[in-house]
Amino acid sequence: MTQTVAAKLKYLRIAPRKTRFIADVIRGLPVSEAEAQLLLSPRRASDAILKLLRSAVADAKNNHQLELSKLYVREIKVDQGPKSKRFAPRAFGRVNLIEKKTSHVTLILGVSDKLTEPRFVIQESRKKEKTKISKEQEKKEQQEKPSVKDGTVPTGKEKQVPEVKPTAKPGFFKKVFRRKSI
Repeated sequence: MTQTVAAKLKYLRIAPRKTRFIADVIRGLPVSEAEAQLLLSPRRASDAILKLLRSAVADAKNNHQLELSKLYVREIKVDQGPKSKRFAPRAFGRVNLIEKKTSHVTLILGVSDKLTEPRFVIQESRKKEKTKISKEQEKKEQQEKPSVKDGTVPTGKEKQVPEVKPTAKPGFFKKVFRRKSI
C-alpha cells in the first residue's frame, strides 16, 4: 500500500467551477512544480489551494516523516458546499436570486519513487538571504567609493546614470486600468 497524506479545505468562498480550473492545473504534478504553478497563477483560488498544499506538505514532513522530493499531487477533488442565498430588488416589485457558492477541496499527496529532480526550486528564506547580501554589498560599495568626507576627491570615472523622468502622470495607469481583471 502506498503512503498518502490527505488535507481538506471546507467552505471556501469561491465557486467550485472557478476552483476546479486551478485543481486541474496541479493534478499529478510533483509538489515543487505544483507550488510554482500556484504561485504564478493569477486566479483568486490559487492562494487558498497553495495554503492547503503547504499544509499537506507540512503534515507529510512532520507527522509521516516522508521525503518532500518524492511527493506529488495524487488526487485533488473540488466539491460543492452550501450556498448562501441573497436577494436583489428589481423593477416592478420583482426579485433576483443571488447564490453565493462555496467549495470543499480535498487534496491527497502520494509518494512516488519515479519522480526526477524538480524543475523548480522554491526557497523558503529568500527575503532573509537578500537582506544579508544587500547589507554586505552596501558595506563593500561604501568602502570602494571615495567620498569627500574621507578627504579624497572623486575621480569622475564612475558611471553616472542619467535620471529618467516619467512621461505620464503617476495616476495614469490607475485611471486607465481601474476595472478588475480577475
